[in-house]
Amino acid sequence: MAVEWAPLSLPLPRRRQTASILFWIVAIPILLGFFFYFLFTPRYAPWCLAYLVFLALDPSAETGGRRIMVFRRLPLWRWMKDYFPMALIKTAELDPAGNYLFGYHPHGIIALGAWTNFGTEASDFAGKFPGLNTRLMTLATNFNIPLWREVLLSLGIVSVSRRSCDNILNKGPGHSCMIVVGGATEALHAFPGTADLTIRKRLGFIKVALRNGASLVPVFTFGENDIWNQVNNPPGSLIRRTQALFQKYLTFAPPLFFGRGIFQYNVGIMPFRRPVVSVVGAPIPCPKTENPSQEMILHYQEKYLDALQKVWDDHKDKYAPNRKKEMCFFE
Repeated sequence: MAVEWAPLSLPLPRRRQTASILFWIVAIPILLGFFFYFLFTPRYAPWCLAYLVFLALDPSAETGGRRIMVFRRLPLWRWMKDYFPMALIKTAELDPAGNYLFGYHPHGIIALGAWTNFGTEASDFAGKFPGLNTRLMTLATNFNIPLWREVLLSLGIVSVSRRSCDNILNKGPGHSCMIVVGGATEALHAFPGTADLTIRKRLGFIKVALRNGASLVPVFTFGENDIWNQVNNPPGSLIRRTQALFQKYLTFAPPLFFGRGIFQYNVGIMPFRRPVVSVVGAPIPCPKTENPSQEMILHYQEKYLDALQKVWDDHKDKYAPNRKKEMCFFE
């Protein structure tokens, strides 16, 4: 197969977009490289050790982070958005006097749409939903990575735990959180043209919303599964069994994905330039119930699934015209 090279005459904005995505992909190894360099440099080692103590004791990931709006508005995030491009669509008003628990679907390979549209101001979330202070949530293990955790916390990204959710939803009007419901399991189903959601057994976020009286808001991102390809991993295959072991012992399952290259279009780690559109559905009010029954939880789960299905049905022909199948709910 002939290599399809990127033309040398690409305009500066496109090169800038590609560089921003590449920087995001390699940010963790770069930051770790800096940290370990200073850790093993005698002059700076005490400072690094003190930082590790601070990392172990700092509760910010469980208490709402330390969001810096200037950091959320960096041009870097807009360049990332324009690479695909990405968009954020609002379909209903969200009263800033309320609290909301957003459910994000699908996870995709890395939930890049969640990062860009909700973890930053690249798509002007604050302008479209004034008065809301929404924290994107991720695995607690991400906050054990030196320096990278500071990036997450500065964006307002926090740990996805019951304690974290309760702390945020009880801070006052407008304070909300977003959970990528399908998690690592769903990433293994992230194939272009599909929308297979791991959600049937995911009742925890429904219970959290009920316990805190927060309205549930379904979010579906068209194109999230399309920006990378994934090696086929049918149940029972060696690849899937290996991924299951990773998930069991390390809390995440690495999908074997690939996209385009940096200087050529055939294969590489870069995502494809394909549109990604996050559609925010209408809120589902939940009565504050300290100990919701299983029947009540299942009732609100059905209401949530119906609302999510409506988001899909209303927008699939516009944003997923080349889909291979309809959205499916699993597990």
